[in-house]
Amino acid sequence: MKANILLCSLFLSVTAFVAMGQEVKMPDPALDAEASLKEALENLRSEREYVVRPLDLQTMSNLLWAGWGYNRDDKRTAPSALDRQEITLYVCTKDGAYYYDANQHSLVKVVNKNIMAATGKQPFVENAAVNIVYVCNLPESASAEMTAVCCGAISQNISLYCASAGLGTVVRGSFDAEQLKRLLKLSRTQKVVLAQSVGFPAHSADE
Repeated sequence: MKANILLCSLFLSVTAFVAMGQEVKMPDPALDAEASLKEALENLRSEREYVVRPLDLQTMSNLLWAGWGYNRDDKRTAPSALDRQEITLYVCTKDGAYYYDANQHSLVKVVNKNIMAATGKQPFVENAAVNIVYVCNLPESASAEMTAVCCGAISQNISLYCASAGLGTVVRGSFDAEQLKRLLKLSRTQKVVLAQSVGFPAHSADE
């Protein structure tokens, strides 16, 4: 328990003072202690009520690697048509927004303020630990349909990790894409296509 609190504090102290464009290098993913696939599938569900609590850096590492990390050479944990790898994950926390640099397994800060509320039209998004925004690099996309398949695979990886680690998550399509594009300072060739909230489920706090 004390170790988890220390890690949470470490994550907050590191990210809160990260300058724009600077990296937060995450530890190597460590998923050995998580639940089995059977247990994860049994626990899988959409969660919309969260306890306000940050993720520690190790959990963030596990989560992002499971979703869209490199698991061999230049190949990733989710498929993409023609190996285009056109999706970038943007991670929004209460202290700012980062993009996930999968090559370096790090977070690079792009927004120095809390934009959690802008990641969705539902009030609960502000209570999540993180909101992940899926951004497509349009020139790299084989087609809109294949990009949707890629997003689905990534979001399912994240959902399975959450179910194995006692976290809650929900995939969302309700957001103001143009507002998010401005806030994340995306280029004209980038498009917001999906969002996903992750956090500690409120029901677990009552159990």
